[in-house]
Amino acid sequence: MNSDKSELDGLQALDEQVLISIHNRYYPDVYRYAQYRLGDPSNAEDIASEVFVRLIEALKSGKGPRTTVRGWLMGTTANLINDYYRKTYAHADETLSEEIHAEGGNPAFLTEQDERAQAVRKALAQLTFEQQHVLTLRFGNDFSVEETAAILGKNANAVKALQFRAISSLRRLISDL
Repeated sequence: MNSDKSELDGLQALDEQVLISIHNRYYPDVYRYAQYRLGDPSNAEDIASEVFVRLIEALKSGKGPRTTVRGWLMGTTANLINDYYRKTYAHADETLSEEIHAEGGNPAFLTEQDERAQAVRKALAQLTFEQQHVLTLRFGNDFSVEETAAILGKNANAVKALQFRAISSLRRLISDL
C-alpha cells in the first residue's frame, strides 16, 4: 500500500522515473488486454500507446489515477476499445489473416481455426460490456478474482457471479452459431 501511495505521488508530480516504471510494468497487461479484446496486434499496440498518452494528459490536467494505477489504466483501455468498436461498427469489413502462411500447416485446419476464433469474437461482442470486461481480465490477462474485483470496483463474489453468467451466455451464443 505504501508503494502504491508513493507511486501515485510520483505520478502526480510527473516524475519521469515513476512514469517509466509504470509504463514498463503495465504496458504488457494493457497490450494483452487490448489484443484479447480486439484480436489485432496492430490496433492493440495503438490502443495501448494511447492509454499512456491519456495518462500523461490526465496528469497534466490535474486528473488521473487517485487510488490504483492499474485500475485506471485498464479502465481507460476498456473505454478506448469501446470507442474503437463504436467507430468501426458501421464500417465492418472482412480481412484475411496475415498469419496464415503457405508453409505453415494444413490450410483447411487453419481456416477452421480462424473461423472458430471469429465465432468466439462474434459471440464475445454480443455479451454486455461488463461480461466482456470480466472475461478479458480473468482469462485474457490472467488476473485473479480479487484483482479483477479491484479494477471493476466490485466485490469478489460479484465478479464470480458476473463471470459465471458471462461464461454461460458465451457457451449458449457459441452453440447457437
